[in-house]
Amino acid sequence: MPPRPPATESRERIYHAAARLFSETGYRATSMRDIAAALGMKAGSLYAHISGKEDLLWEIIVRIADEFDEALTPALAPAAPAEDRLRAALEAYVNVIARNIEMSTVLFSEWRHLPPERQTMIRTRRDAVEAVFREILRQGTESGEFSAGTQVNLTAVLALSGANWLPNWYRQDGPLSPQDVADTFVALLLHGILPRTPAPGPR
Repeated sequence: MPPRPPATESRERIYHAAARLFSETGYRATSMRDIAAALGMKAGSLYAHISGKEDLLWEIIVRIADEFDEALTPALAPAAPAEDRLRAALEAYVNVIARNIEMSTVLFSEWRHLPPERQTMIRTRRDAVEAVFREILRQGTESGEFSAGTQVNLTAVLALSGANWLPNWYRQDGPLSPQDVADTFVALLLHGILPRTPAPGPR
């Protein structure tokens, strides 16, 4: 992967403006002129900071993907119980989305506009995130922490799909905090995979 451009205040403003427009109107429908207008700049001035729209999309996607990877790192600790690791992973994942609604939207919906080689890199990173959840679920099932009937792959997809839908309804100024959403997701998921305690029989 080529070296990342250095962070500057101007570049940060461009990334956030582009992420907002890409998430609202889509990558293809957003022009460099639109991004420049949102920043009060001339379109030509953008090229002093970025090389083009495709690289701008790529940088936004890589930045949010990096944040997901960093947030999930604590959940990789194998010594912790699987339930605690699953809780930490899902909470971390939901919190990244809730803090970065626009950039997350771009990652989830606009990555297909990248050229094939960059799409492949994003698929690889996406699969690695899913693998974190699958491995926690697999270990928890094997250890007996989760129900023996847990469908590991399906449960991982369910957890991530539910979280990935967050940008479509979550509002940062709404009544639910990111932690509220994460706690609810975790409770619903664990309710489905924790072993059931048999009801007491008649005396």
